[in-house]
Amino acid sequence: MMLAQTANQGQLRIPVEYSAVLPVLALIGGALVLLTWSSLTRHRRAGGYALVTVVSGAVALGGAWRLWNRIGDHGPIRAMADAVVIDGFAVFFMVVISIAVVLAALVGDAYLRREDLEGPEFHVLLLLSASGGMLMATANDLIVLFLGLEILSIALYVLAGFHGRRQQSYEAAMKYFVLGAFSSALLLYGIALVYGSTGSTNLATIATYLAGNVAVDNGLMLAGMVLLLVGLGFKVAAVPFHMWTPDVYQGSPTPVTGFMAAAAKAAGFAGLLRVFVSTFDTLKLDWQPIIAVLAVATLLVGSVLAVVQTDIKRMLAYSSISHAGYVLVGLQAASKRGIAGALFYLLAYTFMVLGSFAIVTVVARRGDADHDLESYRGLARNRPALALAFTVLLMAQAGIPFTTGFLAKFYVIAAAVDSGSYVLATIAMLAAVIAAFFYLRVILVMYAPAAEGDEPLVRLPVPRTVGLALVVTVAFTVAVGLLPGPVIDFARHATLIF
Repeated sequence: MMLAQTANQGQLRIPVEYSAVLPVLALIGGALVLLTWSSLTRHRRAGGYALVTVVSGAVALGGAWRLWNRIGDHGPIRAMADAVVIDGFAVFFMVVISIAVVLAALVGDAYLRREDLEGPEFHVLLLLSASGGMLMATANDLIVLFLGLEILSIALYVLAGFHGRRQQSYEAAMKYFVLGAFSSALLLYGIALVYGSTGSTNLATIATYLAGNVAVDNGLMLAGMVLLLVGLGFKVAAVPFHMWTPDVYQGSPTPVTGFMAAAAKAAGFAGLLRVFVSTFDTLKLDWQPIIAVLAVATLLVGSVLAVVQTDIKRMLAYSSISHAGYVLVGLQAASKRGIAGALFYLLAYTFMVLGSFAIVTVVARRGDADHDLESYRGLARNRPALALAFTVLLMAQAGIPFTTGFLAKFYVIAAAVDSGSYVLATIAMLAAVIAAFFYLRVILVMYAPAAEGDEPLVRLPVPRTVGLALVVTVAFTVAVGLLPGPVIDFARHATLIF
């Protein structure tokens, strides 16, 4: 009997391949280093904390590249009792989130110094939130997906209220927490319904079950699928689950808003794309019409409401909603071209939005309260390089040719046309025309002459870390807009979802 028990215990041992999740461990390890360092030293060095964060993001990026080469040689990797899978899709999002961490740390360092918020807390939460986003991208189980979402979200709730001297920051954190908890509950209920319908939470097992069984009445399965869509739709700010976005974006510290718009949106779409394209592929005739309706509503609401905004952060919030609509267009196509277009869009948007919020951080000055559109009037005279960088990033978001934004919109709309969704493609192009108005309005304000009686503008200091982030974001936006081949090939290979 003792031998039998020993044998059974041996069978239950599951080897853990830590190298498969090296980028996630790099971010968590960086957070632990920061916590240990700050607890053992008396003097706080904000620059040192930012450096550790940037290095952690760079190590995660290097680990993702190593995994990419390994996948190319040996195929996808299954780990952690088949709960985690490392394929091209997962590695792509590891790269996107690692880039977002590095850029957000560079912008956040200058912000924390200016607002007297120096300490490791911002960087620790940033790294932990990003690790949750990566976990969502690698999830091969709905429970792991939920855990990743919660790690991502809980850290973001705290980051949204990080600026303790601003009432708006507290309000943003509370709104985000309450609505986020509600959406998490819906997601968990959806997981329970899917489990009740299929008998498993493993994505590969669910896909195999759906492919081999034709259910006469699959109402339970469809209900679970819809609740999963609601829970993840909240995270990507798809209409009508977008109500939190303008207030949270406006009230949160500006570097947090940029990270939230880039990393949280990427992680949410990682979950959406993997669950619906990889797992629910056999049910796509049921979910494609729903995604199409969400895409239309998201495109039009985001574009139209952004036109009437006079606060630059609220305008960018509605802009981010509109951008989510374009990624939904790629998802609705449910084809390799559509997924590749959606992935390219998310990577391009990461650079565009973090660069934009870096400029907003500088213009807002100390207090992070002045985000009115009129505060940008005459920026071209005060800081011509800053105005030029913002012009390039805004033109890219508007979809002007020779930028990544134009190519991103082109790829998803072309995928919609290929799949026969002509009405959706037409609405997407119409939304781009509407969106061009509010982007161009900001550009005109920056280059407009000062009105009579206006006080002369004070020269805005641009910290070195922010300047470095701007150089990287603008260079990527222009260079890849002119030579997109390597990046779009990367996105196309990343569509090989396990």
